[in-house]
Amino acid sequence: MKIEQLVDGYIIYIRNIRRYSSNTIRSYGTDLADFIKYCNKNNRSDIRQINDRFIKSYLMQLSERNIEKISIVRKLSSLRGLFRFAFKEDLIQNNPTSQLRNPKTSKKLPEITSTENIIKTFELAEEEEENPLLVKVIFELLYGCSLRVSELCNLKVRDVDLDQGIIRVLGKGAKTRIVPIGKESKKNLEEYLRANPVHNYSEPLVRNLSGKKTYEKYIYRIVNKYLSKVTDIKKKSPHILRHSSATHMLDKGADLRAVKEILGHENLKTTQIYTHVSIERLKQSYKKSHPKS
Repeated sequence: MKIEQLVDGYIIYIRNIRRYSSNTIRSYGTDLADFIKYCNKNNRSDIRQINDRFIKSYLMQLSERNIEKISIVRKLSSLRGLFRFAFKEDLIQNNPTSQLRNPKTSKKLPEITSTENIIKTFELAEEEEENPLLVKVIFELLYGCSLRVSELCNLKVRDVDLDQGIIRVLGKGAKTRIVPIGKESKKNLEEYLRANPVHNYSEPLVRNLSGKKTYEKYIYRIVNKYLSKVTDIKKKSPHILRHSSATHMLDKGADLRAVKEILGHENLKTTQIYTHVSIERLKQSYKKSHPKS
């Protein structure tokens, strides 16, 4: 079987059977397209010609191209998924990725911003925006409810239950989770819905000025605009608000498992990165203010 055919079959599998998110499918597709190019360039178009040594040579070539280690780890993860699928479907007798280890990477803590900065964005929106409620709701959902930008864009009006103070979120792998709405978030959502009435509950919750569904690029633009006004952190993406939300919950003593459920993480290890952020913040506070530091 040609490597292109295997990749096509795998993409269909993760889209229709595993129900991966569109972002994940796009990332896998990009990674595997890069691997296909390398195979064709080296006359290894048949999957039976691909062994662990060949994959190692591909990883070395990525390193020589000065690709970041974290990106190489991601590309190797894509290949692991591909060849696990091929082995499971009896298309190959041996999985060439089974013994491959990830290159060592330095743990990079996620950047965050402060609650005070987020409050400032609300004040700025009141001064500058034609529809400040839209900006507030975007920040409330990304920070107050710790949503991913894709989850925010896909929310329907019916997903919000203001009486019970919850949101039903369709997350990664088409898994639904329940996220609590805080008092301030609830207040802003109520005000937003009163100002933007809907005809039926299947309409998108967050709509642009013309009343249509918002898309990820639009959310990125809004978040970047306002974070740029209040912080000098390098990244100013919607995910910064999710990182900040998780870190602030742990700073205030939230249970790690509860934070895991709110974020919709499958693995507790993914959530634990935020404990490292909290500890690092604690160290910085100590150094700045303790007389014995």
